[in-house]
Amino acid sequence: MKVLVVGLGSMGKRRIRLIRKYDPTITIIGVDTNAQRRKVCETEHGIRTYENLEVSLEENRIDCAFICTSPLSHSGLTTSCLENSIHVFTELNLVSNGYNRNIALAKEHGLVLFLSSTFLYREEIKAIDELVRGAGCLLNYSYHVGQYLPDWHPWESYKDFFVGAKETNGCREIFAIELPWLTNTFGNIREIHTVKNKMSGLDVDYDDNYLLTVQHDTGHKGVLCVDVVSRKPVRMLEVYGENLYLQWDGTPNGLKLFDFDIKKEKTIRMYDEIDQLRDYSQYIVENAYMNEVVAFFDAVKGKSEPSYSFEKDKEILRIIDEIEG
Repeated sequence: MKVLVVGLGSMGKRRIRLIRKYDPTITIIGVDTNAQRRKVCETEHGIRTYENLEVSLEENRIDCAFICTSPLSHSGLTTSCLENSIHVFTELNLVSNGYNRNIALAKEHGLVLFLSSTFLYREEIKAIDELVRGAGCLLNYSYHVGQYLPDWHPWESYKDFFVGAKETNGCREIFAIELPWLTNTFGNIREIHTVKNKMSGLDVDYDDNYLLTVQHDTGHKGVLCVDVVSRKPVRMLEVYGENLYLQWDGTPNGLKLFDFDIKKEKTIRMYDEIDQLRDYSQYIVENAYMNEVVAFFDAVKGKSEPSYSFEKDKEILRIIDEIEG
C-alpha cells in the first residue's frame, strides 16, 4: 500500500510515525512546499517527498492520503485526491468549504472520506460516555478548556500558525475538538447562550474567551468555558447528578469516579501503556491519534464505519458559527 501524507509539519510527522507503527510495510510519500520540512522528513523518516501534489500523483499510484496542511487548504487537496480515486483522511477542517462536493465525490467513487475527531478515540472519553449513558438520571457538567495561544506551538509564532487567523482561530479549533464528543455523549444541542470578548493583549482579531451555557435535547445541560488566554494549560471536567459524580483533568490517568458507598474518589485506569511526546502538553495522548489511524485503515478495508463524518461536522461547524456570531 502507498500512502501520501500532504503537509509535513507537526501533524504530518505525527501521522507518518503512527502509520509506520501501524504497518511498517506501507510505503509513505510526503508532500510539502517547504523545502526544510521535506528535508527533515527525508532524513528522519526515510521517505520520498515532493513539492507538488500533482507531480506526486502523476509519479505514484496512491491508495490513501492524509491531509495534514492548514485547514483552509484541505478542501481543494481533498478534491484532487478523491478525483484520483484515493481514500482520504483529513485533519480538522474548521470550515465547511467544499463539503458537499467532496461528500458527493467520495460516494460516487466508493471511497472513504474520513475526518479526524481524535477525542472520540480517547479511552477516557469512551469511559465517560459509558458512565453518562448508564447513569439513569439527568446530569450537569462544567468543562473548562484553555491554553495560552503562544504556548500552543512554542517553536513558532502563533501569528504564523493557522490558529492566529480569525477564520481558523484557536477558540474555534477547541470547539471543533470538544463539541463532537460532548454532543455524542450528552446529546444534540438544543440551546446555547454565549458570553464572549477579547480580554488579552494577544495580537489577534477575534474573541479569545467564551463562557457558554448549553442545553442538550436529552435534558442534560452544561457550562463550557473555552479560551486561549489561560497561562496554565487546563482541561477540567466535572459531571454530576443524583447517580453519578466524576472528574477528569484531561490527563491519561486523571479520570476519577466518586464511589457513593465508601464516600471516596477512585481513579479509573484506562491505559496499559501511555504514548506521549515530549514537546506536547500532558493533555495530548498519542494513543488516541493511533486509534483513529487504525479506524481509518479499518474503514478502507471495509471492517468498520468511521465514528465521525463530514455530514456530522457540518452541523458542528454550524453550531460554532452560531457561537461566534
